[in-house]
Amino acid sequence: MFNLTNVPEISPTELIDHAESGEPIQVLDIRAPERAALGKIEVVTDDHYVNMRGSEVAANGDLIGAGLATDRPLAVVCDMGQSSKQIVALLNSKGWDARSVTGGMAQWGNVLAKRPLKSVSTIDQMFQFDRVAKGSLGYLLVSDGEAIILDAPRNYRPYLDAAKSVGATVVAVAESHLHADYISGGPDIANELGVPYYVHENDPYSSDFSNTDCRTVKEGSAINLGRASLNVVHTPGHTPGSVTYILENEVAFTGDFIFVNSMGRPDLGGKEESWTGELWRSVERARREWMGDTRIFPAHYSSNTERQQDNSVGGVLQELLKTNKPLAMKSEAEFTEWVNAHKTSFPEAYMKIRAINVGTMQVSADEAQVLDVGKNQCAVG
Repeated sequence: MFNLTNVPEISPTELIDHAESGEPIQVLDIRAPERAALGKIEVVTDDHYVNMRGSEVAANGDLIGAGLATDRPLAVVCDMGQSSKQIVALLNSKGWDARSVTGGMAQWGNVLAKRPLKSVSTIDQMFQFDRVAKGSLGYLLVSDGEAIILDAPRNYRPYLDAAKSVGATVVAVAESHLHADYISGGPDIANELGVPYYVHENDPYSSDFSNTDCRTVKEGSAINLGRASLNVVHTPGHTPGSVTYILENEVAFTGDFIFVNSMGRPDLGGKEESWTGELWRSVERARREWMGDTRIFPAHYSSNTERQQDNSVGGVLQELLKTNKPLAMKSEAEFTEWVNAHKTSFPEAYMKIRAINVGTMQVSADEAQVLDVGKNQCAVG
């Protein structure tokens, strides 16, 4: 039996920093394979990741034969960050440089990486918050000491901390659309701070949000922030109320409308045929009306190939038109055929998450944690 008091650990944030800075790090996931299949740590390449049950490792599992190297630091992860400590102590006694991932996959699933973005003239600071385990993105915009949060997760405290660190007061929170893959933190932020919660009138939000100042936006409206205005463009298709928030005709926060490599799937509401048509018309409008040098920042991504050199996720419209296949299609028939050819199933939990997010269902914190795990499946394909 090993003394676990001083077992070395690595936090999820430190693991992200190690991987993104190019430092050598590898991951040993000691959960059962069926658990790992629901979501794994993807900041390292596949050749630096191994899934092997803790019991197998303890029974002298051949980690070198499995592809791991003794001359690289090794992050060991389990569900809650406890079993991994036993394995780390064992491995370090055999000469490995192993560390237990603090809080395990439960903490990894909620960690946010804050990335500064190049701003525009009316915005003083602009941050992208990357929930790496989910592949979801939210934003904090600051102008003249006022801040707004876009597409916040349940773990929204880092947004509030970031606003405080730059001397800003959060005055509003907004959604780009009704989320199905994660439970929104928007209503809780609005309640805690006593600020408006902005959603589009076409998404079926309940009027029963307790104590929430829920306000609707629509085509042509704007949310004022300091000396800036977030202009609302209705871009339905993923949901009836999907919107894009546009800053100075330079930046478009597209939600689940335009991704870097794909589009938001139109089949989550049981009206795939009509929503696909709406999505196509939104595509046509964006190509017709938006400037080619508009910077696109979505609410989700599917892989690390969608990152820019600074690790933020996004792109410039005229460049995406060259690389994003559905965005560049010339006819509705071609677009519809492509959507139909790339249909996939989505998790059953999405229907329950949608109900929670519109305010018609409540769940315990433990159930919310279970519902919230796993990579998003919001893109077509």
